[in-house]
Order: sequence, then structure tokens, then C-alpha cells
Amino acid sequence: MAVERLQALQGWAARQLETISLDIAPASADASFRRYFRVTAKGRDYIVMDAPPAHEDCRPFIAVARLFGDAGVHVPQVLAQDLDRGFLLLTDLGNTTYLTALNDAALNPGVARELYLASNDALIRIQQASRPGVLPEYDRALLTRELMLFPEWYVAKHLGVTMTDDRRAILETVFGRLLANSLAQPQVYVHRDWHSRNLMVSDPNPGILDFQDAVYGPITYDIASIYRDAYIQWDEAQQLDWVIRYWEKARSARLPVPEDFGAFWRDFEWMGAQRHIKVLGIFARLYHRDGKDGYLKDMPRVMRYLRRVCERYDELKPLLFLLDGLQDKQPQVGYTF
Repeated sequence: MAVERLQALQGWAARQLETISLDIAPASADASFRRYFRVTAKGRDYIVMDAPPAHEDCRPFIAVARLFGDAGVHVPQVLAQDLDRGFLLLTDLGNTTYLTALNDAALNPGVARELYLASNDALIRIQQASRPGVLPEYDRALLTRELMLFPEWYVAKHLGVTMTDDRRAILETVFGRLLANSLAQPQVYVHRDWHSRNLMVSDPNPGILDFQDAVYGPITYDIASIYRDAYIQWDEAQQLDWVIRYWEKARSARLPVPEDFGAFWRDFEWMGAQRHIKVLGIFARLYHRDGKDGYLKDMPRVMRYLRRVCERYDELKPLLFLLDGLQDKQPQVGYTF
């Protein structure tokens, strides 16, 4: 970040907070051009978002913050904005992500249970507020563009493997099946990055970040994001327990989940597979295009998730054969219904 822009950001924040003395320090960065800084003024912490207008648009963040806040979940409040320069002043949700707390609490399953069940409750509140025509649709075109990141960035760029006609045919077949499943699912508000790095330990839990790309799409998308998380993995029996608890509460809340849990689990697994195909492409792009290597260590976890689902559903096994040609992995046993 240019020194001049940081100085402009600090000066703008000081004026909004009506103070001369203001401490500023990096708070976090994400996979986009957005940067976040924690500022302290008059004994209180705030967050300043820097979103260069040439690369980012603050308006979706503002709109979804209002939408989700009205649904009764814990999101940052937008205290001030300068859309021309891409500056937002926000309330601070703290500095402990779910991921940090979960890693620290690895030997205390009660902490993990409390955090995940709170995230289920918040997600259900967001989904209950869903209305068509408010957020962009997670339609076939957008879902397809995301899937195509896999052959372009992971296979061709990251692995250096040529996409032959046979490989393209396999992907076209499997992608078509995944798309059909996604588009057939009931549609709700989708956060789109509902995972342990975007949920904060706060009062109340969770504090919710990085929601500006929210859409109207498949009901299992966010639940697959968090329980097939690219950054932390739980054994499948534990995933199953938390997903069942979500499904039971969602049914009680009259959300449009299938009455049969087996059907819901299948949708959850297929949605997870679609997301992991996309994530492998995104992580490869972040490395090769943007020079961000921090995501490379998470690729094996994402690939394990993907392979496991492809192993247990005949319709997805053609993709497994393609993956076998890309790397040598052994099948693993998992739950199906």
C-alpha cells in the first residue's frame, strides 16, 4: 500500500472520529485488493477498510451489511464512508477468528461445539430473511465461471498439465451434473465464504465478515463452506453431527431443506465438491497471478475433500479418474446415505 494512500486513510479516519491522535495498525488482508486496519481513538478500537475503487466497490459491502444486520446477525456497522476513495469506517468485531479459536481449542471439543452451533443459528437467521430479487442470483453462468477456474488455473497453470479433449469431456460431464444439482436446490441468501477465517469470536457469536459477495443461491452452499472448510478439517463423524444439527434447526425454522436427511447430505456433499473445484482454481490463481503463496498449504486438504466425495458417488467418479491421472492418491472410506 502506497505511503500516500495510508496517510490519506489515516487522516480521513481521524476526521471521522474527531480526533487528532489516532493509532493505526494492520488488522487483516483477504484474497482481494481490500485491506483492513485497526485504528484506536479515545480508547476505542475501530476498523478502517481500504478498497481501491479501481479494483473494488464498497457499495455491495454496505448493502449486505444492512441486509444481514436487519436479519439479526452480528456484522460490522458502517459508521462513515467515502466511496470516491474507497474508505469505510466500521465497528470492530475483535481480532480472534473462529480458525484461531478452533486451533487453540483442539483439545476442548466443547468450545468447537459452541462456536459451530452459534454459526448454524446465525446462518439460519440469514436464510430466513431470504427474498428473491434482492441479491444477485448464483446462476448457471456464475457457477460455471467459477468451475472453469479449475482447468485454467489448477490443471493447466499450477500442474502444467495439458487439457486434452478427453479431459475436457470429463469435466464437461461432471460439471453438468454438479450444476444441475446446485440449480435444483432451494434458493436462499448465500454468504459465499462462510468459513472459519470470516467468522469472529465476539459477543454475540459469530461476528460475520467478508460478506460483500453474497448472492441468492443453493441452500447447502454455506453449510458446505464451513463444514468442509479449506482451512481446518474435522473427522466426518463430527461433520455429520453438526450438519444434522443444522438440518434439524432449519426444518424447525421452516426453511426449504429436504425432509429426508440423506437427500440433504447428498446435496451438501455435491455442493462441497463444486466449491472445492472452484477453490483449487482460486488458490492456484492467487499464487500464480497475484504472488500469494499462503494458500498453497491448504490445497491438499481441499483435494482430499474433493476426492472423497468423487469416490462415493458413481456420477462423479469420472472426475476421480481424471484426478488419478493428475496425482497418486488412495481412496478413503466415508459416510453415505
